[in-house]
Amino acid sequence: MDTDDVIDLLKQKSDPAYRKGMAHFGIDSSKALGVKVPELRQLAKTIKKDQQLSIDLWDTGIHECRILASMIGDAKQVTREQMDKWTGEFYSWDICDQACGNLFDRTPFAVEKALEYSASENEFVKRAGFVLMAEFAVHDKKADDVVFVQFFPVMEREAWDKRNFVKKAVNWALRQIGKRNKTLHQMAIATALRIALQDSKAAKWIAADALRELEKRF
Repeated sequence: MDTDDVIDLLKQKSDPAYRKGMAHFGIDSSKALGVKVPELRQLAKTIKKDQQLSIDLWDTGIHECRILASMIGDAKQVTREQMDKWTGEFYSWDICDQACGNLFDRTPFAVEKALEYSASENEFVKRAGFVLMAEFAVHDKKADDVVFVQFFPVMEREAWDKRNFVKKAVNWALRQIGKRNKTLHQMAIATALRIALQDSKAAKWIAADALRELEKRF
């Protein structure tokens, strides 16, 4: 299967009504065909891992092709340069989250890039940093606590950012890391309490929302 074959299949699965409704969820559908994510996952299972096709699909610029690219990419073959290129081209939260959760968090430099991207001024690059933290916490069951401890000060540092897609990602990372075990849970609560003291509406929202969930755990 090549790029043209995939695009033809996606056009067959496209739903104009779904495409129109994407905006309701804050998704930029300007480059979309209107294909639901479960259908993309099903197609990805058929294609399996194909790094070159993944890169070719990303380069089409088509919304669903980019999500599918993240599903069939081979994390062992992804380079730092590829991560930087793709991340720099994020324009919608769903593509950011799919790329980070399907592919980037499984690369050897997931932690390195999470720290790097979290300091970016670009909204979606910065979101990617915190989404990587959250997804890494979910998917890498064997990672040592020390990996996650270094993320807490970064969350505190960036909790002021009121941009919707950033503050929600900070909150997500804080909650996911706090759910890994009792030690990180207590550290996450302590971090949230410190964030709550910041003179920022975004920080107070991040803290309050995280605490609502974290205080129910363990």
